[in-house]
Amino acid sequence: MKNGKFLTMAIESSCDETSVALLIEGREVLSNVISSQIKVHQVFGGVVPEIASRHHLDNINQVTDQALAEAGVTWDEVDLIGVTYGPGLVGALLIGLASAKAFAFAKNIPLVGVHHIQGHISANYIEHPDLEPPFMALVVSGGHTNIVEVKDYNTFEVLGGTRDDAAGEAFDKVARVLGLGYPGGPLIDKVAKEGNPQAIPFKRVFLEKGSFDFSFSGIKTGVLNYLNSEKQAGREVVVADVAASFQQAVMDVIVAKAVTAALAMKKDKLVLAGGVAANSKLREMLHEQCEKNGIQLYCPSPILCTDNAAMIGCAAYYKYKAGFVSDLTLDAFPNLSLSAR
Repeated sequence: MKNGKFLTMAIESSCDETSVALLIEGREVLSNVISSQIKVHQVFGGVVPEIASRHHLDNINQVTDQALAEAGVTWDEVDLIGVTYGPGLVGALLIGLASAKAFAFAKNIPLVGVHHIQGHISANYIEHPDLEPPFMALVVSGGHTNIVEVKDYNTFEVLGGTRDDAAGEAFDKVARVLGLGYPGGPLIDKVAKEGNPQAIPFKRVFLEKGSFDFSFSGIKTGVLNYLNSEKQAGREVVVADVAASFQQAVMDVIVAKAVTAALAMKKDKLVLAGGVAANSKLREMLHEQCEKNGIQLYCPSPILCTDNAAMIGCAAYYKYKAGFVSDLTLDAFPNLSLSAR
């Protein structure tokens, strides 16, 4: 306990950020330390799993000590440890999980495993103290594009997901062929501001009628075909126009499906989450469409969009309060589904 209030420590290591956070009563963040590996992986144009795992191992104890120091708390005050156990890179997950289990065992503190996507959704509880379920959630990140009906803090129904590339993955791949670098999402968002989003008519893929699933491999191929055809014809490629047109095509589909899902399920609240939730075009279009349809839009601040332990701690708190407790056999599940948490 910290001043008589419940204190949660959380660990997140599902990809290339090593993060540890301390929260009071699930929503008040005392510290949220994030050690990013972006510069390490930039040279490869994407995350290399083995390198990510090695850096998690090097960083985890230092990040934990820093989080405790910044929060001004001791181990004796920690009431709960939450940790991401899937989905993600298995080696990366195992580092965070092994650390959390070791801390829980050594200090005799309850342990709760958290689904990474539940964590992203929970970031909005930190940002918006008034937010309560039920609502519709749109999760857009490097590995996931999901429309989720959030029925209560721990009950979810996934209405739609990606059938191939997630939106963030498509952004990274398109940024690479445009020569923009890694990570692709922020770079395309920045360059697109200088381009014409109507310059190139990339195809919008909505799939079959009534589906809330996504498919972005086609538009990625469309960008590649366009670049090849322009090169063969000897025409100059305007990178800003390609970026803007690609981004517009992706966001047209995401926004339309998210708002349609909220209306279909009679939800007047839509929560945005995930790394791509920081995209300025997505926020702008969602705000416009939600306002037009009488839906309240909730978005986390950029630091809570990226992978971080504070969101995991919030989710762990509500799981623990509902009676969920993990034991020391908790394992990593790189392909964990939200319904199987």
